[in-house]
Amino acid sequence: MRGKIVGAFCAMAAVLLAVSCNPNTYKNVNYFQDVAQDSSWTVPVTGGIIIQPKDQISIIVSSGRPELAAQFNLPVVSYQAGSESAGINSGYQRLVGYVVDNEGYIDFPVLGRMHVAGLSRWELSAQIKDQLRNSGMLTDAVVTVEFMNFKVSVLGEVNIAGSFAVNGDKLTVLEALAMAHDMTIYGRRDNVMVFREQDGKRQMFVLDLTDTAFMDSPAFYLQQNDMVYVTPNKVRAGQSTINQNNVKSVGFWVTIGNVALTAANFIATLSR
Repeated sequence: MRGKIVGAFCAMAAVLLAVSCNPNTYKNVNYFQDVAQDSSWTVPVTGGIIIQPKDQISIIVSSGRPELAAQFNLPVVSYQAGSESAGINSGYQRLVGYVVDNEGYIDFPVLGRMHVAGLSRWELSAQIKDQLRNSGMLTDAVVTVEFMNFKVSVLGEVNIAGSFAVNGDKLTVLEALAMAHDMTIYGRRDNVMVFREQDGKRQMFVLDLTDTAFMDSPAFYLQQNDMVYVTPNKVRAGQSTINQNNVKSVGFWVTIGNVALTAANFIATLSR
């Protein structure tokens, strides 16, 4: 009898080991599955994100003659916020930015109406600097352009979904997933969608993160207001809610059935 019990336990352990060592499990969760050791790629040069209508940008002109540069800069606005705990008013300052209108223009001090949509921040910086120098108004200008509303949204099977503000203007889809604390175990690595609105059109890109070819996609580097959606795998998609208090799934009942079957076989083995 003791030998039968030991044999039954060994059989159950073998089944569990076979399941845990299933190579398909790793294929479902690993990124970059086609990467060979010591691989290298040529990194494409990216021009950064492009200014679009409704973007908000800051433009700061500096010079060795601050009194001349001041006329090309918007004021810094001070805001007052009441503080009940301290009993006093506390203030903070915020740089006023330019909002790009629907036609892609901004009104720049002295230089007037400028078309900026379709330019990167470096291209706009160079354009303003050239105009100031060629007109003789400011020959030593240093122009700094920054985006004030660069954000992306990450939804679906990630650990922390939400909208994330981005500093700078270079963000990859992998960095966006890292900001969302990576995918959950239920997220499909081979079906990550990126939705983008640009030039009055909506686009959707599908990325397979198990294949390094996704790095060549136009959606590898994200643009402002992009939405990344991680689709659920079959396990998550098969789940259903019976009511608000009890959440059951197909996988749950399959697991219960497997456990019951294993227990029945185990009992039958002991009774022989």
